[in-house]
Amino acid sequence: MEARMRSLPGFSALLAALATIFLAEDTAAESPEVPPLQLEAKIPLGDVRGRIDHMAIDLARHRLFVAALGSDSLAVVDLEAQRLDRIIGDLREPQGVGYDPATDILYVANAGDGSVRLFKGSDLSPNGRIELGSDADNIRVDSKAGRIFIGYGNGALAIVDAATNNKIADAPLNAHPESFQLEESRVFINVPKASTIDVVDRTSGQKIASWPTAGRGANFAMVLDRSRQHVVVAFRQPAELGVFSAADGNLIASVPTCGDVDDLFLDSKRDRVYVSCGEGFLDVLAADGNSYWQVARIATAPGARTSLFVAELDRLLLAVSVNREAAAEIWSFRPRL
Repeated sequence: MEARMRSLPGFSALLAALATIFLAEDTAAESPEVPPLQLEAKIPLGDVRGRIDHMAIDLARHRLFVAALGSDSLAVVDLEAQRLDRIIGDLREPQGVGYDPATDILYVANAGDGSVRLFKGSDLSPNGRIELGSDADNIRVDSKAGRIFIGYGNGALAIVDAATNNKIADAPLNAHPESFQLEESRVFINVPKASTIDVVDRTSGQKIASWPTAGRGANFAMVLDRSRQHVVVAFRQPAELGVFSAADGNLIASVPTCGDVDDLFLDSKRDRVYVSCGEGFLDVLAADGNSYWQVARIATAPGARTSLFVAELDRLLLAVSVNREAAAEIWSFRPRL
């Protein structure tokens, strides 16, 4: 009988294949699940204290700009050397940061006095200012079009000519704008106090639509999923992601997230969405068609809600404020396939 079994065609190959399958199953059962984001570095921010707001990147010089609102300063981080390069002080509650590689100018929006301070990219020396009146906040840069967009005040979006740094248009809104995103012809703007997503025409600078948020509130973070024509908005009340049609503002889908979200980014290479939350977590969601679902929740630190995904570097950068256990830091996460 034993001799007959050995002589069966392919029997040895079958045994080898079965052994491989069983071994793979045992290994998978014993190995911990690989997280989609791997923490690879922590960069100290020196004397930065208090709340940290938005960030921007100078890719050519590998510099990260961090609005240290609580310290009235801007931290400049050398990502290549993984160290703090310098701190620019004498600001007034800096919130928004934007860098224009076409003009090599850094823009820093200040909530305290409503100014936008300009700095030369070469040596970060002062290079003028734009007075907006009050609560200058988020900044978006369109280098190709030569336009800088800045949300400010009790309800306005300023459009600035990057060549002259003069304000050329003002779009009135129902309340103070938070995160907004640029499309070729439109700007989508979160207006949490009005519970709307406002839409502004980029050419005329006029509001052309105001979409209700379907009973949800505190819509601070936003990202555009351009391939699917979705406006993806993170809410704090309740803590969930709302997916809206970019064509008409209809709600397509929703999915729960971690709490106190402040930033939201799309990783187009992997069809993922990264959500950073002050509750002390990063949520990673997968996207397919009109469906979005959570694939991982990664513990970070309480209050660490500001982040920046840099697709060109393939890194997610998270700002961690000072706490009783550690100084303020930038945590660098590498996405894993």
